[in-house]
Amino acid sequence: MNMSQDDSFFNKVFQVCKQIPKGKVTSYGAIAKAIGSPQSARMVGWAMNKSFSFEESIPAHRVVNRIGMLSGKKAFGNPNLMQQLLEQESIPVKDDQVQDFEKYFWDPIMLDF
Repeated sequence: MNMSQDDSFFNKVFQVCKQIPKGKVTSYGAIAKAIGSPQSARMVGWAMNKSFSFEESIPAHRVVNRIGMLSGKKAFGNPNLMQQLLEQESIPVKDDQVQDFEKYFWDPIMLDF
């Protein structure tokens, strides 16, 4: 992927991420599938990591791995911040995992990209 492809991919990821409803989470793989790159879950993770330098606020805390683990929490600087942000939205987290993951999961597949 060259830089402009990177930017386009990351921007699509950010557009999906900004639509995750408050109080819901989605996964790297669900975002990848929604933007037409189902094999690119790891690249979605890279985009989430880069989202902190984006000028707009991106709710990266709402993106977890496919089983609800807070796998990106190290990117937040403070190791507890991702969990705190989710708990502020009434999403229960225990041992770095969203509890009742299916209840809080939001599937972006219906978005138009």
